[in-house]
Amino acid sequence: ADIPVIPDLEEVQEEDLAMQVAAISSVQVNRVLTYYDLDKDLMKYAAFQTLDGEVDLKLLTKVLAPEHELQEDDVSWDWDHLFTEVSSELVTEWDLGQSERED
Repeated sequence: ADIPVIPDLEEVQEEDLAMQVAAISSVQVNRVLTYYDLDKDLMKYAAFQTLDGEVDLKLLTKVLAPEHELQEDDVSWDWDHLFTEVSSELVTEWDLGQSERED
């Protein structure tokens, strides 16, 4: 009596799922840390200076680049200009390679 039954296609088509809306999930959003906060925490807590309690990351943390060195200005790309520039560099490299082979 408790045997599952596969519904007929007609039964499934009768159910109008188009008007049903899924319930909104509630997600707690935490504050995203800035580079400054991450840098400050990295130097402040010794726990961040080792990986799995075995790998010492102190040398790595000493040479990490600061945020102001990583920031880049937004540059818009023009496809035709970019394609021409890359093609030109490839042709130049190919010509240099050909001339080295001939020598």
